[in-house]
Amino acid sequence: MTLDTIKSALPAYAKDLRLNLEAVLSQAGAPGLSGQQIAAVALASAIAARHAPLTGAIEHFASDWLDPPERDGVRAAAAMMGMTNIYYRFTHLVGDKDYQTLRTSLRMNVMANPGIDKAAFEAASLAASIVNGCGACIDSHEKVLRQHGLTTQGVQSIARIAAVVHAVAVTLEQSAA
Repeated sequence: MTLDTIKSALPAYAKDLRLNLEAVLSQAGAPGLSGQQIAAVALASAIAARHAPLTGAIEHFASDWLDPPERDGVRAAAAMMGMTNIYYRFTHLVGDKDYQTLRTSLRMNVMANPGIDKAAFEAASLAASIVNGCGACIDSHEKVLRQHGLTTQGVQSIARIAAVVHAVAVTLEQSAA
């Protein structure tokens, strides 16, 4: 499946999503991000949104920018965020703040050598955290990205890609139901 197939599967009422998807997956529509970062963010967002056809189409799109080990690095970011976003959202939301002081005891070794450059890994991690709704992780990854020199506009581009990809996944899932 390709992005054109995905776009054509969107119902007429979701025309704005079709237009936004095309826009945010371009360097003109995602200011502050490189092509590699756009591809990493889109792929991580699709994985986090859990819509297999969309993920496949975005993986096809991402293959122009990311080689197989880099795509595995994005998958690793999405997998780690699938775990850590839940854990840290729990520690943030639970009333007893003592949980925030405890050691997580969760393995995250892949973060030391994810197979993709650190800024792209962090961008993918931020995107998955946005889709998964973990405020603590969003804050943490945004700070790291800013330390890597990403601008406010670049971070906003990550949020826009994550939002559009998630909305496309939800819309496709709903229209198939």
